[in-house]
Amino acid sequence: MMSALSRPIVEVTFGTKLRIQATEVFVIDGSFGGAAAILCSLDARVKKVVANCPVVDWAILPHSEKAETSNPNYAAYIREAFWNAYRLSDHNWNKLKTRKFYNPAHHAKQIESSKVLMFHAKDDPYVPYNSVKRFADRTGVKLRSFQRGGHLSTEYIVQKYWPEIDAFFKER
Repeated sequence: MMSALSRPIVEVTFGTKLRIQATEVFVIDGSFGGAAAILCSLDARVKKVVANCPVVDWAILPHSEKAETSNPNYAAYIREAFWNAYRLSDHNWNKLKTRKFYNPAHHAKQIESSKVLMFHAKDDPYVPYNSVKRFADRTGVKLRSFQRGGHLSTEYIVQKYWPEIDAFFKER
């Protein structure tokens, strides 16, 4: 994805070619995408990331799958519930269970703590707070914790805490 930023984008309505000239790249995402944000921090072209209620270790799968659905095939549930947002096969979903694929915890020693800010509620029913707290303690990543809020919306966090996020982005 990072390499694609430097390639031209063709606008579909009139075919106009556009180029993005990003001098700094910041990533904000949450939950499943929070893992992606944290992993993006490993790329030197990414300056900082904010991960909201992020999955930091796929060891939580058995708990999370049961908390979110009664469907015994979680990948099938995800495909149905979120349509094309997640296009994954059962095989690829099961790769997460190796805890090496797409797993921030597997890369904990490589994480630069100064590049990552996480937000998480202690009562999140899907991504257990303790897993995120352990990851923060292990990596030195800053964790902004809340007593309540459940699986916090990334949009809510960005809007409510933008001054804090903006200050984090501006830190050198």
